[in-house]
Amino acid sequence: MPDQSLIVIGGGAAGFFGAIAAAEQGVKDILILEKTRDVLTKVRISGGGRCNVTHDCPAPRDLVKNYPRGHRSLHGPFSRFNATDTIAWFDEHGVSLKTEPDGRMFPATNTSETIVQCLCHTARELGIQWQTRTGVTGLEKFEKHFAVHLADGQIITARRVLVATGGLRSREAQLAVQEAEHEFTKPVPSLFTFHIDDARLAGLSGTSSPLATAKAGGHTTSGPILITHWGLSGPAILKLSAWAARELAEKDYQFTVTVNWTGQMNPEEARQILLKERENHPTRQILKRSLFNDLPQRLWARLCLAAGIAEQETWANLKKNHLHGLTSQLTACQFQVTGKSTNKDEFVTCGGVQLKDLNLKTMESKSNPGLHFAGEVLDVDGITGGFNFQAAWTTGYLAGSSIATSLSPA
Repeated sequence: MPDQSLIVIGGGAAGFFGAIAAAEQGVKDILILEKTRDVLTKVRISGGGRCNVTHDCPAPRDLVKNYPRGHRSLHGPFSRFNATDTIAWFDEHGVSLKTEPDGRMFPATNTSETIVQCLCHTARELGIQWQTRTGVTGLEKFEKHFAVHLADGQIITARRVLVATGGLRSREAQLAVQEAEHEFTKPVPSLFTFHIDDARLAGLSGTSSPLATAKAGGHTTSGPILITHWGLSGPAILKLSAWAARELAEKDYQFTVTVNWTGQMNPEEARQILLKERENHPTRQILKRSLFNDLPQRLWARLCLAAGIAEQETWANLKKNHLHGLTSQLTACQFQVTGKSTNKDEFVTCGGVQLKDLNLKTMESKSNPGLHFAGEVLDVDGITGGFNFQAAWTTGYLAGSSIATSLSPA
């Protein structure tokens, strides 16, 4: 007889949730193997230590729109387990979630430890065991069981295996997928910030524009943009990095990003606002007051200087070329990006096990029955806002439920 009914490779959100789903539906002898020194590390640090559990987006047709990779395939899985189910599950397990104005959902306690403790406590109550600092070096399939080879030379057998190793950044994760005879799309970073060395941003670290748009790699996103000491960040930039992840990787992160600091305003609309100010307040100094409510004063002044406007210049003396330059700085401000930085709370990868090779009702391999996949190991990734965790809960739950069904007595 195999040592375990189920071995889960990876002690993150998807791995724990899959193990718990299987155990809650009757599966015994479940073991989670985690390579690092602790489980649920990403859950603990995500959202600045608050854990963005999911997003207030109950309709599957709307939910799938937030996944640059996987959106065409996720409607079915989200129809079976979505944000509403996630909220209900945590509520049933003693964790209330709160919704912020932008739709992100966090534990009411405002700390990720609440989610970590909930998952760990539930797993312990169900008899699930886990081992940390336990690397996997091989995976073999026999007629009725799998053999999992560990880094210390041990071999553990199981009737079913769930691979939930997270993004395919590590050799261990790639090995587990390759030995399962599965192809995977090469992983590249998603959800990262932009390195920019530009005088217009110098000294403005911490300044943010709550309503802006950013364009690169054929994609346009909107939302707050934050100026940092290394360049640009904020939701609009992170979303852009997700949607354009492959295009930007192919350019080795050397590209131009175009920012519209006014949001959706076109050049002529911005120009008319400038002309109206010149007509109504000709003696007012241009740099002294931002004309756009969502554009910080310090950034406004910097854009004016970049347009060639002198520091003491008044609206009455605004030259035609300076008017054109300021309009351009406001609505089509171009920056040369020279690299990227990991956004530690949100880092995910674009790429992974191809969904066409799986039964998306069960997350089971079509070519290797008994082997399931869940979470970031899949070629699925979402934008910032709780969508990546929702994909982990959904695919983990479907995998665990299917495993429970397959192991139940006939």
